[in-house]
Amino acid sequence: MRKIILRDERHVHPFNEEARDLRIQNKPLWLHQRDTLAGYVDQELERANFYDIPRGLTGESIVYRDNLFFDQGYIDEFIGLARKLGRPARAAFTKGNKTFTTHALPLANSYTREGELYLADLWYYPQGFDPDLRTDPVVVDFKTREIGFYRVPTYMSNEKGDLVYQVPLRGLIAIDAWVHIFIADQVYGLFGRAQRFLERANRDPLYNLGILGQALLEGTQVLRCSAVVKIGKNCVIDPSAVITGPATIGDNVSIGAGVVIDNCTIGDNVNISNGCQLMTSTVGDGVFLPFRAALFLTTVMEHSIVAQNTCLQMCVIGRRTFIGAGSTFTDYNLLPAPLRAMNGLGELAEANAPVLGGCVGHNCRLGSGLVVYPARTVESDVILFASKERRVVDRNVAYEDSDHLATRLAHLHQRLYPRKGDQVAETW
Repeated sequence: MRKIILRDERHVHPFNEEARDLRIQNKPLWLHQRDTLAGYVDQELERANFYDIPRGLTGESIVYRDNLFFDQGYIDEFIGLARKLGRPARAAFTKGNKTFTTHALPLANSYTREGELYLADLWYYPQGFDPDLRTDPVVVDFKTREIGFYRVPTYMSNEKGDLVYQVPLRGLIAIDAWVHIFIADQVYGLFGRAQRFLERANRDPLYNLGILGQALLEGTQVLRCSAVVKIGKNCVIDPSAVITGPATIGDNVSIGAGVVIDNCTIGDNVNISNGCQLMTSTVGDGVFLPFRAALFLTTVMEHSIVAQNTCLQMCVIGRRTFIGAGSTFTDYNLLPAPLRAMNGLGELAEANAPVLGGCVGHNCRLGSGLVVYPARTVESDVILFASKERRVVDRNVAYEDSDHLATRLAHLHQRLYPRKGDQVAETW
């Protein structure tokens, strides 16, 4: 099979970078796509748009926009159904798909409405590519499970309903906004992995017995044995650390005393110091978490630092970013107003989420003791000083609002991620 990649050159706010280069489940999106399709394809083309694809190509082809995240289960089912159909096909979703309507559709602008269906930029051609051929919709069942993620008093369950996620056992989502990275990492990724593990354990007695036997052999609790917690090479883990699976820990990772890790993905060369708490979070390669940092439902991309006593809830943090000590990213609106976040068009829109943290772009430096309101963003390359004038971040912060621009030392912090079309003078 041939795969044809359509470039989506739009930047995702606040990272000012194409979706394909952003990390999803601790992999660049383009690499995740390649690995997911590796068992099917042996040829590859990349084009700017649909109509730049050469005519006359023969053989099976799969065409997709490079801002799509899809997991192995979804691709296997989509290709299987499309092959059975035997005609050109396109990925489609119904309004009855709770995962799609609750988590993927809000803030998105990549789907095409056609009657009662929503179409994604993923096509299958059984006998060569031809853009003039009619495509039939292929609807894949996400096998959605409703999973609660907060045990809270009833007054926090406002008109949006209970604090639950519609977790897919297989799925697809277009990365149009930063919230979609959060959804792909947490709802599709970590929650989905945990639910797949539970369902397999419930239906497969041999798998269940294997895990139980491994736990007995190691003298540990079932969810802490090596069959559920995968640990890489050359790791140093303090005996007092508590790691509960399903979890994946990369190579050359250092985990200090009193650390608690629950259902997380930890990359390579990560340093997690004493007393840190990580719950259902993705930590990228080379990240440093000093003592008592706390992550809940949060993604931290590669080579960032989240300093001591900092609390991040439902956040996405870009690469090479520093979050100062004692900072708090809140996730709950104290007033019952709907949370709004930046969508794929760069506009504020309802996020369809009762709770949601903030997002910080790449190459940012945030001072100590900041309080960030829910769903706020800090654009790439911004520096925020801790001062009397700025302790609370209550609105989105653009690069022009960066505190370092008002100093004589502004040239020391290079702008690495300009907005699309911005001209940046070289400083080296």
